[in-house]
Amino acid sequence: QVQLIESGGGLVQAGGSLRLSCAASGGTISNFDMGWFRQAPGKERAFVAHINWSGATTSYTDSVKGRFTISRDNTENRVYLQMNSLKPEDTAVYYCNAASYYATSMPRGAEYWGQGTQVTVSS
Repeated sequence: QVQLIESGGGLVQAGGSLRLSCAASGGTISNFDMGWFRQAPGKERAFVAHINWSGATTSYTDSVKGRFTISRDNTENRVYLQMNSLKPEDTAVYYCNAASYYATSMPRGAEYWGQGTQVTVSS
């Protein structure tokens, strides 16, 4: 059973940066595609970014392209989300996901979720 713990969230002014980290335990993330999702107040959880098991392929939702970067370190069993040029509309709880694979930006097969970390961007 893979357990995921997110960290790195907080309060930042618009234009600032944050780096989210997702630490895995109970299993190796090298077997999984990894993703970040976010849920804003009153909205459904939405896809942000995905990275395949080897790190060779990444994808992003349009609103974060050019500002966010997903990366992974399989030796450290961690996944990261570097967020630059943050906007108030990026405010949400950010969740880490591990899945057997992704299709159309959605996790498929066996999947695991973290508890989330709050990101708040002030204007």
